[in-house]
Amino acid sequence: MPAMNWNWKRLAMAAAMAVAAQGAAAAVPLPALGANPAEVSVSGLSAGGFMAVQLHVAYSATFKRGAGVVAGGPYYCAEGSVLNATGRCMTHASSIPVSTLVSTTNSWAASGAIDPVANLTGSKVYLFSGTSDNTVKQPVMDDLKTYYQSFVPAANTVYKNNLGAGHAMVTDDYGGACATTASPYINNCGFDLAGEILKHLYGPLNARNNGTLGGSFTEFNQGEFSGGSGMAATGWLYTPAACAAGSGNSCRVHVVLHGCKQNYTDVGDQYVKKTGYNRWADTNNIVLVYPQTSTAATNSCWDWWGYGSVNYAKKSGPQMVAVKAMVDRLTGGGGGSALPAPTGVGTSGATSSSMVIGWTAVAGASGYNVYRGGSKVNASPVTGTSYTDTGLAPSTSYSWTVTGLTAANAEGAMSAAATGTTTGGSGGGTCFTASNYTHTVAGRAYALWGLTYAYGSGQAMGLWNIYVTTTLKQTGPNYYVIGSC
Repeated sequence: MPAMNWNWKRLAMAAAMAVAAQGAAAAVPLPALGANPAEVSVSGLSAGGFMAVQLHVAYSATFKRGAGVVAGGPYYCAEGSVLNATGRCMTHASSIPVSTLVSTTNSWAASGAIDPVANLTGSKVYLFSGTSDNTVKQPVMDDLKTYYQSFVPAANTVYKNNLGAGHAMVTDDYGGACATTASPYINNCGFDLAGEILKHLYGPLNARNNGTLGGSFTEFNQGEFSGGSGMAATGWLYTPAACAAGSGNSCRVHVVLHGCKQNYTDVGDQYVKKTGYNRWADTNNIVLVYPQTSTAATNSCWDWWGYGSVNYAKKSGPQMVAVKAMVDRLTGGGGGSALPAPTGVGTSGATSSSMVIGWTAVAGASGYNVYRGGSKVNASPVTGTSYTDTGLAPSTSYSWTVTGLTAANAEGAMSAAATGTTTGGSGGGTCFTASNYTHTVAGRAYALWGLTYAYGSGQAMGLWNIYVTTTLKQTGPNYYVIGSC
């Protein structure tokens, strides 16, 4: 019987892969619509809400109009820990260090890992938390409001927190009972949340279309942007008839992010077609893009705690790069198509304090950005195909990635990482020798799928338990490598 079960599972998996492959083959490229790059915004529920905050804060120069957040939390709330994610960032079992998260935001902006925080002052934020939501409790959203107060004017923020909704996207005519928390996590509360979000972000809108929509739904190829990273092979686009290719920049773009267990495989087209966004988009020239996670992602969630990358909340996070590239395609910010990831990235010329990073030229790129551990290290675009990174610690391993830039300064996809170790003996840094479990509790490492990784360098440390002992050397703020002092 066990063998039969295994064979059945293999056949089911093969069938599922075949269906997925057929879907990807049938999908079309995301079109370059020439939408207005100054009219871009994002909203999301739950994991999508946390992801919406990440995109809004990290790419504030792109999501200029702002964000709608339903049952989300402060930027970088989990700080790379699944324990923080499921604890303080959902149940609020312990306090969220909002002031620390604000400081991290400012620090990352100063280093170029995210866009300048000054961009946020001109954006708008709509926050929603149901009083019956016991999944992401209201104190978490209260902390999100407090977080945004450091960057967004109070007059630009709306916080709706007096409706008895469960953990769900709220509509005025579709879904389960208002107070429930159950699949598909869309509840009929007699409240048009999608409309309220869009009206706050964009100002007065034309009445929604309650009849047959005049636009079109398109299943597009997501693979050219994501390369996997927990994202599905395809995503969905709603294009109003007035926003077809060649319509100029009169159209806006709004990114809609589903929550956990809500992607197309989980709930079909319900989140894409039943959450209320399309009928407002149809009469107000708003192009809607619905990116999709894959079921290979943890609970089909967006990466808001680091399950896929230590840089998940930065501009260099794989899912972040993918969604940004989709927006660039729709607005023409990428010249009609997103630049591919640079290839051939490698390191050479190591000294005790520097490393040369080189790569193969990308067609259409006018320059490049270089990232070390997820933080941009070049002050201005690199015009050649190599860069010397300086100020490094001796005998220390680092990781670099590279992106191409269009003439409009839009970043393309992130390259694969290249690692290198500086020379010069054991000098510099403070060492900590402890079990992998202790390292994670102390904030020097994080656990993912039973394995442990060093913060900053992302180096693999082995199993996450109390038995495996590792020596980590701190070579910078929140940056650790495997080594000795």
